[in-house]
Amino acid sequence: MFNFCSLYSGSSGNSLLVETSNTKILIDAGESSKKIACALSAMSIEPSSINAILVTHEHSDHIKGLGTFSKKYNVPVFANSKTWDAMPEQFSKITSENIKNFTIEENFEIGDLKIYPFKIPHDAANPCGFNIMYNNQKISIATDIGHMTSNIAHKLEDSSFVLLEANYDPDILKCSAYPYSLKQRIAGPNGHLANLDAGKTISFLMNSGLSQVMLGHLSKENNFPELAYKTVVNELIDNKLDCNKIKINVATRNEPSQVVKIS
Repeated sequence: MFNFCSLYSGSSGNSLLVETSNTKILIDAGESSKKIACALSAMSIEPSSINAILVTHEHSDHIKGLGTFSKKYNVPVFANSKTWDAMPEQFSKITSENIKNFTIEENFEIGDLKIYPFKIPHDAANPCGFNIMYNNQKISIATDIGHMTSNIAHKLEDSSFVLLEANYDPDILKCSAYPYSLKQRIAGPNGHLANLDAGKTISFLMNSGLSQVMLGHLSKENNFPELAYKTVVNELIDNKLDCNKIKINVATRNEPSQVVKIS
């Protein structure tokens, strides 16, 4: 068994679950500890059975419930040193034995999962995405990406499944009520990934065997699930790719998504 589920995904909060028969990890804890525990319980998973939480970066929609969840359920938290330094409030809640460090671009293991963190462009201290490997299968987590780079695209190659950001539609962003400075941040090189760029990335990855993708971290104000999906599908069609060869889902904002079975 190698499963993925998005517990919460969007600009309001993010937390993802990856599990095998022996290991369960969360990527980020950007909702309250109570909401994350409720989502897990709804899936018949005891919160105390989580083996670790991996942190992509220190923005509140990724760490809101981190310290409280770790403390309440005695769960180790893995982050890089610059990210730890950038979230002192969460750091203070976590017991010393549950504070774990990793180095970006270096493999580490949690249970039977092998994890490889890779650098991403985002306006945080030292943000990263993750490749997660189990039994010769690879899945990847890639959100909060200001712009897609060839390095990131190659890190995502050979993945069976990718949770990929499709945060905004440029036309909706231009017309939104956001202040100009925030619009510039979102669309800038260290902001977020637009729907079309997600489609271009998926088109590239289909050539290395990508068969399942979930669009995540959608903006509530500057996107719609149907629009993100349609933009990606249109890009695949424009690239003369067979949409029947890939399963595309959109992560739900306020409740667990369907479980994606990798093997």
